[in-house]
Parts: sequence; C-alpha cells; structure tokens
Amino acid sequence: MKEKIRLFLETDLLERYLLGSTDTAESARVERYIAMYPEVRSTYEELQENLEAYARLHAITPPEGLRERILRGVRREQAYKRRFMRYGMAASIAAVFLISASVFLWNQNQNLQQENALVNNKIRVLEADMKEQLEDVRNQFIVLNNPQTRKFMVNGNRKARELKAIAYVNPVKKLSYINVKNLPNLPEDQDYQMWAEVNGEMVNLGVLRNFSDSDKLLALPYGEKGVSYITIEPKGGNTTPSVENIVADFTY
Repeated sequence: MKEKIRLFLETDLLERYLLGSTDTAESARVERYIAMYPEVRSTYEELQENLEAYARLHAITPPEGLRERILRGVRREQAYKRRFMRYGMAASIAAVFLISASVFLWNQNQNLQQENALVNNKIRVLEADMKEQLEDVRNQFIVLNNPQTRKFMVNGNRKARELKAIAYVNPVKKLSYINVKNLPNLPEDQDYQMWAEVNGEMVNLGVLRNFSDSDKLLALPYGEKGVSYITIEPKGGNTTPSVENIVADFTY
C-alpha cells in the first residue's frame, strides 16, 4: 500500500490537478486518492498552501484607474444591453402589432367577402322576385286585355252560395287566372283552398283566407281541359283536397 502511495506522489498528478490541467479520468483518480489516503491529502493541502503563497508573492498591483475603467466598460456594456433589450422589445411589439393588424385585416376582409356574398345573393333573389312579379303583371295584362281570352263565371254550391269568382283563360298565350270576388266567412279553424287538376296531376295553389283584394288575380296552371276546385280545409290547408268539401269547381 505504501509503495502504491509513493508511486502516486512521484507523479505530477497533484500539481496538474491544482492547476486544472488534468482530464476527467485523472481528476477522478486524484480525488479518490485524496479521499482515501491521509498522506496524499496532506501533500495536496501543502501544495495548495505553497501555490497560494507563491501567488501572493508574485501578485502584480493593478494599474491605477483600472478598476474605474473596468466599471465604466461594464456600465457601457450594461447600457448597450438595455438599449438592445429596448430595441428588441420595441421590435417584438411592432411585430406583434403587425401580425395582429394583419389578422384583423384578414378577418375584416373575410367578413366583407361574406357580407358581399350575402348582399349579392339578396340582390339576385330580389331581381328574381322582381322579374317573376313583372312577368306575372305582364301576363295578367295580356289575359285581361287580349280579345282571345275567355271568361268563366264561377259560383259556389250550397255550402258556399255567396262565393263568386271569374276565371280567365287564354288558349293562345296558354295563360289562366282566376279572380275570387267574394268568399263567405268561415270558422277560425277552417280555410278555403284552391286546387287545379292539369293533365292528370293535382296541383295545390294554396289557401284563400283573407283573399280580400277583389282585383287580385291568382295564376292557374294552364292545361288542356284543366279543372280547378275550391275546397274547405282545416286551417292552414291540406296536402290533398277533401272531395266532400268542394264548394266550387270549373273546367277550362
């Protein structure tokens, strides 16, 4: 054991360990020997004291004003860092602002595009409605003023004796309209409903409750030997006509 310690102390491992020039494996070996063997620990402490004494002996007095120059340099560096941080923070804020503004503008653009699409769609619907209404007005004018238009007087049966209507049929223009002049009152839970049977197909033309405008014409689907009915149905109308409740019918 003594020989092992002697051989270790003859190496320069302790000196190099003190100077920080040993590698990881050498440092681990030195620290293990210092911890395990008092002789090695004593030699290490002695070398450490000698190194400190040598350092004090050969210490160089720093030039006058060095401390102040170092402090000024440190302060300049700190000021530079603070300016850099401020600039960096300002740049970050500007970047966040630009990103937020871009997102906001993008969202606004999307909203405007959606609103524009809705407006355009409403305009198209209105244009279609106006076109349909104008077409209907034109057809009514033709039916009422064309000499080839035929008129049919429509009277109610015993279930609605006061019902009066006039049907207009123009076989040349293939247009049919009916003008309901008078509808007897019904209980609140019932409605008059208009039907047309054209080419074997029954068409629901809707309810006639509150059909108070005596000048209003209701378009009928045109067909060869078409038949129209007015029935009494439950309030709101029915999906099929109640044959037992027919109050008026006519063939055109």
